[in-house]
Amino acid sequence: MRVRLQAIVLTLVAALVFGLGIPLSLSVAASAQLDLFLDRLTDTSRFASLAQRPLVENRPDLIEDELRRYTEVYGVPVAIVDQDGESVARGPGETDGIDLKDPVIASHLQQALAGRRSEPGPLLMPWATEPLVLAEPILIDGEVRGAVITVSSTDKARTELLWWWLLIAAGGVLAFGLALLVAVPVVRWILRPVRRLDDATGELVAAVVSGREVKRVGETGGPPELRQLERSFDRMAASVDEALSAQRAFVADASHQLRNPLTALKIRLGNLDGHVDDDLAAADLEAALVDARRLNQILDELLSLARAESSGGELVPVGLDETVGARVADWTVVGAARDITLVASGLGGGLRVLAPARGLEVVLDALLDNALKFTEPGTEVRVDVTTADGKVDIAVRDHGPGLRDDELDRAADRFWRSTAHQNVPGSGLGLAIVTEILARSDGSLRLGSPEGGGLQVTVTLPLILD
Repeated sequence: MRVRLQAIVLTLVAALVFGLGIPLSLSVAASAQLDLFLDRLTDTSRFASLAQRPLVENRPDLIEDELRRYTEVYGVPVAIVDQDGESVARGPGETDGIDLKDPVIASHLQQALAGRRSEPGPLLMPWATEPLVLAEPILIDGEVRGAVITVSSTDKARTELLWWWLLIAAGGVLAFGLALLVAVPVVRWILRPVRRLDDATGELVAAVVSGREVKRVGETGGPPELRQLERSFDRMAASVDEALSAQRAFVADASHQLRNPLTALKIRLGNLDGHVDDDLAAADLEAALVDARRLNQILDELLSLARAESSGGELVPVGLDETVGARVADWTVVGAARDITLVASGLGGGLRVLAPARGLEVVLDALLDNALKFTEPGTEVRVDVTTADGKVDIAVRDHGPGLRDDELDRAADRFWRSTAHQNVPGSGLGLAIVTEILARSDGSLRLGSPEGGGLQVTVTLPLILD
């Protein structure tokens, strides 16, 4: 945008410079031509007046001295012809530079003998080398009795005109350069709030995703309209921050406050066990206990999700060997009860990553819980740790039913569950919690369907490089 705006400004300046410079140059040329024309026309008309007596009395010697002095002083050849176009008097000698047979001179001479006055002619240009030819009729008693013709060099006028044009061009280049020097900081001043708003928008999205506090833009200068936009953005960011904080607080408070009544409800339902004689009522009691346990699990996961969202992004170094080894050892007991073997590989490298406090444990617990939940007895769950390009991949692979390709992208959505797994206990929040924690750790989550069936969930985290 900065390049486009600068291009627009410089184009307008260039159009203004050319729009003023070209007419000014043409005006200077017209003025120089008019000055030269009027100066030579005055002299030519004077000689036409002085030549009346020499023509009437047929005495060219009366004017030849005047013609010679004029030519010597001004370098302008002068010739006087009679009404037949024959030369009557000239400047010094026959080599005065006027060739009466020249087509241009002959044309002007014919017009003068026809009684027509001289006209300015085409506009004077620095590259035009043609001399200025003027011919004035000599009138005696209203009758054309001859003509005076002068041939003036335009070298001096063209040189002065060229210098004027160079001066105008230099002024145009200087004006363009000054406009460029002014346009660059002005454009930056205009666009500084725009760039800051663009960065703030990205930070706002990242803050919403990661749960960090939304930063304000503040006034960074610029036009009043953009400063007003910055203030409006800050008000919007504050409203978004307050709404997100209220939402997280509500989820956390609701999850926490509901746990106590739910625990009391579970105890009361448990106390009824053995005191219900009716088979139908006993079945309802058992179903109520199952629902209470499921609701308790949902509240626990909602509370974990709220804590993950409000963790503030504080990251601490975490050793992979200790954390992964400890979680695999704990879940091995659960796997053994279900006839499922847990196998870990790639440990022992002393690798460390940055993650929220106890965040990596929550991630591994969610992944291993899902893997054991969907894996058939008699199979195994593998946890593989690999490194590449300064990052570590922790892949948890099970041998369960897996997910369809169209379900892989939705698996991390909150409360989403595959239609094939509706009868499996769970709330659909496990991978959502993992995603929130990884967002704070600059990590990522990837799901895939490996060969041989099942599901492989890969967590990628940046390594701490010593």
